[in-house]
Amino acid sequence: MLSAGVDVVMRRKKVPNSLGSPSYDAGHFSSYLRILRHNPNYRRYWLSSCISQIGDWFNYIAIFVLLNQLTGTGQAVSWFLIAKYLPPAVLGPVAGVIADKLSRKKILVTCDLLRALLVLTYLLIQSAEYVWVVYLLAFTQESIWAFYHPARQATVPNLCSREQLSIVNGLSGASWSVMLAFGAALGGFVTAHFGWQAAILADCCSFLLSAALMLTVLIPQREKQPPAAKTFALARITGWHDLQEGFSYIKARPKVMALLTVKSSWALSGGMLVMLAVFGEQVFAQENSAGQGGLSGIFFSMRGLGAAVGPIIAWRLFGDGIPAMRKAIGGAFFLSCGAYIFFSQAPNMLLAAFWVFWGHLSGSVQWVFSTTLLHRQVEDRFRGRLFSSEMALMTLMLSLSTWCTGAALDMGVDPRTIVLVLALLFLLPGTGWFLYLRFLNRTGNAA
Repeated sequence: MLSAGVDVVMRRKKVPNSLGSPSYDAGHFSSYLRILRHNPNYRRYWLSSCISQIGDWFNYIAIFVLLNQLTGTGQAVSWFLIAKYLPPAVLGPVAGVIADKLSRKKILVTCDLLRALLVLTYLLIQSAEYVWVVYLLAFTQESIWAFYHPARQATVPNLCSREQLSIVNGLSGASWSVMLAFGAALGGFVTAHFGWQAAILADCCSFLLSAALMLTVLIPQREKQPPAAKTFALARITGWHDLQEGFSYIKARPKVMALLTVKSSWALSGGMLVMLAVFGEQVFAQENSAGQGGLSGIFFSMRGLGAAVGPIIAWRLFGDGIPAMRKAIGGAFFLSCGAYIFFSQAPNMLLAAFWVFWGHLSGSVQWVFSTTLLHRQVEDRFRGRLFSSEMALMTLMLSLSTWCTGAALDMGVDPRTIVLVLALLFLLPGTGWFLYLRFLNRTGNAA
């Protein structure tokens, strides 16, 4: 019924919504090309996202290098990442309510334009005494993104049919990963040869192009909700009533609640992202003359390449049925654990990059599969609040893991030991997830 409703609305709004083929297989590359060819509206939406993402990775590499120049400490990178992780955790609930109430297209365009102006401010930072400005800008930039993300995620099912959700989420995950690989590698090259300032300018341009493309996307009008009571109520005016409604919706659906914990469970070991920068700029730096940003770019590129192929391989092997995707999510925790145990002991940069590839191949399976299952199971009017809650949980856990990782570095703990501990932490959610699957099977709720 939901798919049929979307199709009707799209035809009325003249939004393309057909692949031109009755068969869509998330495990075949041709399906991803087909949706881009036959759904030009989604294609523009997708291109807008790709351009914005490639700029994001220019930004990351540039700031890693800037902080290394200003401070030379792993704790500085940790505080930068914490500044980026905290806003969604704090603002997520409010952002979700707004994404479910206002025009999602206007939210997306406005956020891109604001970020284009904001990132230029990084160019004013010239000395270590202003390093605090980096953290302030990162916090502000990510505060804007906190409103951008739930609006974007909630829009996806409005641009395609229900049967295409696996395809578009797989494409989204793969393109994010390719943009990470390409953006990190190119960002590392640009930063190493032209300076971090050039990477910041490229990031600004990416936001402007993303906003221009998003203006051309036709997002179908959402289903109108019954008018709210006109009586004065502080909870209704402040949005607290909508927030409570969202929490009640999640609480009444245990399977949805379980899916909301997948990304935050991976984030328990999220300090690994700090260690990619530390291994690139410090542990293996003496083995390579690629220039500042070069090795970090390589590690983040391998992270992106692994994440690009993970969901496609998993769908090819197991299919896109609900039980199969749940099993793949659990198995991915153990694959991440093994990959990063080997990464922690890698004797050189090439082997380390190889294990980064496998570690994030599994991570992307968890990300894409949990997102696809949520898109299938959550009603449109609750999607903004749900995805903002998911991101709040994830970034809160990332902040904690990142802070602990930075503190361990400043205490002088060997980086390889830190990575080994972070890798072993993947065993906790992996074991918990398989116990959850056994409970579903035992109670007959696995479908």
